Amino acid sequence: MDHLIPSTRMGDQEEAPSPETDDKPGSKLIEKIQQLGATNVPQLSNDSRIHCMTIVGQIEGHLALPPQNKTTKYEHIIPQLVAIEQNPKIEGLLVILNTVGGDVEAGLAIAEMLASLSKPSVSIVLGGGHSIGVPIAVSCNYSFIAETATMTIHPIRLTGLVIGVPATFEYLDKMQERVVRFVTGHSNIPEETFKDLMFAKGNLTRDIGTNVVGADAVAYGLIDEVGGLGPAMKKLNDLIEMNKTEQEGLIQ
Repeated sequence: MDHLIPSTRMGDQEEAPSPETDDKPGSKLIEKIQQLGATNVPQLSNDSRIHCMTIVGQIEGHLALPPQNKTTKYEHIIPQLVAIEQNPKIEGLLVILNTVGGDVEAGLAIAEMLASLSKPSVSIVLGGGHSIGVPIAVSCNYSFIAETATMTIHPIRLTGLVIGVPATFEYLDKMQERVVRFVTGHSNIPEETFKDLMFAKGNLTRDIGTNVVGADAVAYGLIDEVGGLGPAMKKLNDLIEMNKTEQEGLIQ
């Protein structure tokens, strides 16, 4: 996510970095930020058994968004998840969401990867976990939502040229069913309730759907608990210890 790094170039007067500074940890950290849009990546998480991953802005799919948009690129997230799965020093994953949603297939791909992770994972919705951010939020082993955070549930939309034939509606319906099936399969919300929220009228000013806030998301069964960083870290540590106990039992 190069556009998130402010430019420090000053024409031809910029000095080339000396060989001594190239090997400094700060140089490598800046390089990782430029490549992956994250301050800590799995290879650098040697001081903690928990890796923190952020899903922010708009989830970018197969088309690149304008540079002024803050985005999460799925081609950055998926390799990190593979590295987390393979790194024995990482025992748990904390996913922090503040996203408006984005590309449906990219969001589902990230959600499926999180759901299939063998290591314990906990998600926190801070600010917002809207649209395709909902499946990502529920894909972890346990989910939290801040008291003031919101989640918007609405039907899938198409952008660009739309061919007005029955096949277009069938395609849209099948894609929407994938989202519904995933969310209801990884949370405690009944399918009928989720669809009622998705197609509700009058809750959103320019769309159909529902905006649920903090405790309401828990009451519907969409999210497990209202809480922030402290409770999420405690829960993740508990899940890590439970996972260790199970592994030791299998070995014995």
